[in-house]
Amino acid sequence: MEIFKEFRIEAAHRLPHVPAGHKCARLHGHSFRVTVHVTGPVSAPTGWVCDFAELTAAFAPLHEALDHHYLNEVAGLENPTSEQIAMWLWERLRPRLPGLARITVHETCTSGCEYRGPGIQARRSRPDPAQRLAQRQPARAAAVEARPASVRLRAPRRRVKGS
Repeated sequence: MEIFKEFRIEAAHRLPHVPAGHKCARLHGHSFRVTVHVTGPVSAPTGWVCDFAELTAAFAPLHEALDHHYLNEVAGLENPTSEQIAMWLWERLRPRLPGLARITVHETCTSGCEYRGPGIQARRSRPDPAQRLAQRQPARAAAVEARPASVRLRAPRRRVKGS
């Protein structure tokens, strides 16, 4: 089972390593939304994975360190991208929350990142059918690719039962 709790952080930052003239090089602020996900079994006596109060208590010192601060001045966040913030939070929450599964940092209402811990790769989308064919049967994929586009792009015919 996976549970989560959301937190809000109001903070200013600038990104020192972006190209010259990039808007994020200028000092600006965000209303960050941070979601902390914890996994574990549902405990029989309580009926929960973890008390939400434990999540709040674990996050409280981090909230205090970040909320209404200039993030570039926080040790370890000299380049405070959403990705760096997520990793910074993970390093500090993991010892307090053994079931920590992922951290999501929303920099804006449409942009953010998810971090699942060190060494965990983001899930890749499945390759399209042509890529899968090329991986499994390279000779057949080459033959299909050699066909004229009009033949290659035609959808396969489907058989209808009873005909």
